Amino acid sequence: MADSHIPDPTRESLWRPLRVLQASMDADIARLYSDKRIDGLKPSFVMELLRLNALGPMTITELAESVGRTHSALSQKVAAMREAGWVETVPGDDARSKKVALTDHARSVVGRLAAEWRATEAAVAEIEAEIPYPLTRVVADIEQALARKSFHDRIAEKLAQDPAWE
Repeated sequence: MADSHIPDPTRESLWRPLRVLQASMDADIARLYSDKRIDGLKPSFVMELLRLNALGPMTITELAESVGRTHSALSQKVAAMREAGWVETVPGDDARSKKVALTDHARSVVGRLAAEWRATEAAVAEIEAEIPYPLTRVVADIEQALARKSFHDRIAEKLAQDPAWE
């Protein structure tokens, strides 16, 4: 049973609006796929599919490095993409290694995915031109702030002041 005298800290969140915005934008992209009958494709798969199309089959490690993700995160994503029919595992350069490759189904829509990527980037640029403080500037400013003091250190300092963390 929940301890009722501890207030729910999740009622306030500075992150939530950003997460909700990204989810809404991803849902709009997914709707475009649905309109074109590209079923079972998550917007989060597209970078990896386009990278595989551009560079050919890669090991999970190579693909992870290529897109700036951890091996563990990419391994899970590749499993989901395999289950959805977008990628397959093919023999690697030696008998022990495997590579991730596009399926015929993925190859049949990759041109549309590249078009969507270009259109999405153009739409984001259009939005950035309409607002006084573009997202790319926000990200760069946050990165600079985190270079001065890491997110970990900032949170650790706050937790050191909170007796509930003891």
